[in-house]
Amino acid sequence: MNTNIALVLVLAPFLGFLINVFFGKSLGKTVSGIVGTLAVFISFIAACFFFGANAAQPNGFRISLFDWIQISNFKVDFGFLLDQLSILWLLFVTGIGSLIHLYSISYMHEDDNMHKFFAYLNLFVFFMITLVVGSNLLVMFIGWEGVGLCSYLLIGFWYKNQEYNDAAKKAFIMNRIGDLGLLIGIFIVGNLFSTLDYTSLKTAIAGATNLDLYWLTVAGFALFIGACGKSAQIPLYTWLPDAMAGPTPVSALIHAATMVTAGIFMITRLNFVFDLLPEVQHVIAIVGAATALVAATIGLVQNDIKKVLAYSTVSQLGLMFLALGLGAYEVAVFHVITHAFFKACLFLGSGSVIHALHGEQDMRNMGGLKKAMPITFVTMLIASLAISGVPLFSGFFSKDEILLVAFHHNIPLWVLASIASIMTAFYMFRLMFLTFYKEFRGTAEQKHHLHESPALITAPLVILAILATVGGVISLPGNSWLNHYLIPILPKLATAEHHLGTTEYILMAIAVVGGLVGIGIAYSKYIKQNSVPTSDESITGFAKVLYNKYYVDEGYDLLFVKPINVLSRFFRDTVETGLSAIVFGFGKVTNEISYQGKKIQSGSIGLYLFVFVLGLCAIVSYLFLV
Repeated sequence: MNTNIALVLVLAPFLGFLINVFFGKSLGKTVSGIVGTLAVFISFIAACFFFGANAAQPNGFRISLFDWIQISNFKVDFGFLLDQLSILWLLFVTGIGSLIHLYSISYMHEDDNMHKFFAYLNLFVFFMITLVVGSNLLVMFIGWEGVGLCSYLLIGFWYKNQEYNDAAKKAFIMNRIGDLGLLIGIFIVGNLFSTLDYTSLKTAIAGATNLDLYWLTVAGFALFIGACGKSAQIPLYTWLPDAMAGPTPVSALIHAATMVTAGIFMITRLNFVFDLLPEVQHVIAIVGAATALVAATIGLVQNDIKKVLAYSTVSQLGLMFLALGLGAYEVAVFHVITHAFFKACLFLGSGSVIHALHGEQDMRNMGGLKKAMPITFVTMLIASLAISGVPLFSGFFSKDEILLVAFHHNIPLWVLASIASIMTAFYMFRLMFLTFYKEFRGTAEQKHHLHESPALITAPLVILAILATVGGVISLPGNSWLNHYLIPILPKLATAEHHLGTTEYILMAIAVVGGLVGIGIAYSKYIKQNSVPTSDESITGFAKVLYNKYYVDEGYDLLFVKPINVLSRFFRDTVETGLSAIVFGFGKVTNEISYQGKKIQSGSIGLYLFVFVLGLCAIVSYLFLV
């Protein structure tokens, strides 16, 4: 029974993909959307079943479908592992994924290729489920590559716009760079332990008496490079903000429920490896803190509503990696979950605004939407309070956990994370004030058609806003259900103390005050002073550096893209031309030989008899001479 339900869990979105690919156009837009949504919702129901059944099976469910690879003593099966970690991921991947699909029925209704869009969304969820439930690194890698493919298809969904195509290619190529690191890590691990199975790896490492820490460290760094690619960490983060080119539901799915959480999942899954590698953990923590701060500074001055949220995601992912690097895997998982709630709400809310303004994304052309779009406003306000760390909202609990851990392990990193958190509060309420307050700054036609979005758009927003409000209850200080639930995955939690003392309360107060200060500065600048960001040409000084994202893309273009283009032109114009001359030379020689040879094919029987006699004489002479 468990095997059948697991197959339903994994294959339901794939079936939705097939239906929409082959029959979606004939079914019609609404039906194709319903089919795609139901496919993911069925997976959510199956995930809920395993969540309930897990109480009676604390070690999780291991399902082996068939032997896949067997070479000497190296064996890989194709199987699923449904334990506490994978079930948690499945719940928000399929749950939030279902809401995003439901939202998309209305949001994408005007698109002629709606059936194709839902096919790609279903395929995206299918590969993410495969990544999460795989019982070994190789099955995980199938899902890992699959979500990379689907991100390419969805970011470039509106392929008639060349900028969107470029963004899709950028995401695909940068992820391939990270994936090469992941592959190298997988190869090294497989060579060291003759297995890629998570359970077998854990057993082998626990029982090893002479670990090759050098190569294990190399593997750890390589795996981390893979995580940097998928989860957009320095230096492989620039693809994620450009991924905003895709339809808004795609942005929500990538940022909240699927692709960018893959790196956190992989490192948490292999926690027993990374715990042995303090040097790698230290690098992870530093990169995470640096990413959080750099992305937050860029978010301060962006004017595209989705770009602000994109850099917010990069920054929040940096905080999660900071927690991973400090060994607080459960805290990173906690923030992944709460972030999924409020970031999905924020992206879908921004989509509601864009939908109402007929594609407008520049916040300088918004304002005054609070009265016209009350549900969108309230839900985005709740999500903004959550991500800003305001008390009692979900982000307050998870973000403060990260800051507490950082303070106890590395005060400089705590300072960086705290500054990033203050900036988060500022730019999120900058977004809110510019979008919903004061007077409307768009066109008269936009103002005339302003209205709240349809129920299929607002209903998911309400559900996500509720989750963003109460989601923190899963890990309350001193009484963390989440920590208890993850003990089979992270055994150290069984003996870890989880209480608040004077230091913790002071740190919480500092974090809250910092967030309120960020909100207060935004209020003073954009409400009291009624400031509106200037045009792109008027931006000067360091603000221009931030607005242009530290010119990192231009640097990559100078260091990598242009040299590769020069090299490719050299091979095209010089090497390939020379090779072509040689190849065509052989062709010309062959043609000339054949041209001369065909002259003897004259059709003259006398000539043929003459040649036949000559040949016969030659054979007889040879036989007599021998």
